[in-house]
Amino acid sequence: MSFSLPEGFLFSSGTAGIKASGKPDVSLALAPDGASAAAMFTRNQVVAAPVTVGREHLRRSRGKIQAVIVNAGNANCATGAHGVRAAKVVCSATAKVLGTDASHVFPSSTGIIGVLLPFEKIVTALPVLIASANAGPEAFDKFATAIMTTDTRKKIAAAEFVFKKKTVRLVGAAKGAGMIHPNMATMLVYLFTDVIATRRELQLCLKNAVDQSFNNISIDGDTSTNDTALLLASGKSGVQFKSVRKQFAAALADVCRSLAEQIIRDGEGAKHVVTLKIQQARSTAEARQIASAIANSPLVKTAWAGCDPNWGRMLAAIGYSGVKVKPDHINIYLGNQQICRNGAAHPFDKVHAHEYMKQPAYDIRFNLGLGKAKLDFLSCDLTAEYVHINADYST
Repeated sequence: MSFSLPEGFLFSSGTAGIKASGKPDVSLALAPDGASAAAMFTRNQVVAAPVTVGREHLRRSRGKIQAVIVNAGNANCATGAHGVRAAKVVCSATAKVLGTDASHVFPSSTGIIGVLLPFEKIVTALPVLIASANAGPEAFDKFATAIMTTDTRKKIAAAEFVFKKKTVRLVGAAKGAGMIHPNMATMLVYLFTDVIATRRELQLCLKNAVDQSFNNISIDGDTSTNDTALLLASGKSGVQFKSVRKQFAAALADVCRSLAEQIIRDGEGAKHVVTLKIQQARSTAEARQIASAIANSPLVKTAWAGCDPNWGRMLAAIGYSGVKVKPDHINIYLGNQQICRNGAAHPFDKVHAHEYMKQPAYDIRFNLGLGKAKLDFLSCDLTAEYVHINADYST
C-alpha cells in the first residue's frame, strides 16, 4: 500500500520486553507542535486504566495531545490503583523527555487482563523511542505492527483530497482480531490527519465515522475493556475543517470502514467474512440490533464455518433479537438466491448455496418488510481455531 503520511507527526516502535515472544510491543506517535484530539472509548463498565487516564488527560488538556504511547501484551486492566499509577508514570516520563505536561500524553494498552503492567520497562524504552521517531512510512508501518496481539497482520488505511491546491491527508492504524463487537468493537484505532480542526469538530466527525464502521462489525460478541478510537489533527495542511467538512467526513468514514473490514478479515480463526445486508427495517438502530443477534449466534456462526445454508438459525436469531418483527414478512437471500420466503421454507439449490458459502467473502440479505432503514454489518464465522487461540491465550 503506497500513501503519503499527514504532516506534523512522527512515529516509532520498539521492544520493551512486555510480550513473552520478544516481538515489538511498544509504539509511539508524536505531534511535536501538538494536535487537536477527539476519542471514543469502550462502553464496557469495566474499563482499563489507560482508558481512565486517557479520558482524564483529554479533559485536562482540552483536547490537545502531543504524544501517544501504546503498549501491547498487557491490557493494564483490573489492576486497581497500581494500573492507574502505571499509566500516569508512563505519561509523566514521556512528558518529561518532551518537555510538556503529562496531560498532553495519551496512553493505550492491549493484551492480557488482570496482570500488573511492568511500566518500568516502557519508561526504560522511552528515550530510544523518542529519539528514533520519524515521519517515514516505514516508521508508521512498524508503529502499526507493534500494537498487534493476536492479529495475524497489521491494519492500515489512508485517504487524501485536494482543496485549493492544498492536500489534506488521513492515515489510520488499527489492531483487533478477537473480542470485537459494536459499542466500540480488543480494538485500538489511531487516526492522524493534517487538517485544521477543533476538538469539537473532530469529535462529531469521529462519532459519525465510528457509527458507520466499527459499530457495524462483530467477531465474537465480546466488548473489550480497552477499546479506543483516537483522532489527532496537526493542522499542518493549512486547510480549515469548516471549508472541507463533507470531503473530510467522507474520507474519514472510508478509512474507518477499511480498517473495520480488515479487522473482520483477520478475525481469530475466521475463514469467511459475511456481510449481513439488513433492509426494510424501521430504523438503523433496529437494523443493527437484528444484525448483532444474527452475527453473535454461535449456531449461526458455526453454520457459516461449515458452509451450511441453515436459514432457520438466522430466522430464529431475528426473532429473539428484541426487535418487534413480523415473521411472515421476512425474506432471506443468500447472494441472489432466496432461501426463506415470508418466514417459511422456500425451495432453493442447496448445492449452489453450499458452493456460494465456500467463498472467503459473501453476502446474506434480509428483507424485514418493516420500513425503509437499511444497514450493512460485517461479521465472520466461528471455527475451532478461534477456540484454540483463546483457550491458550494467557498461558
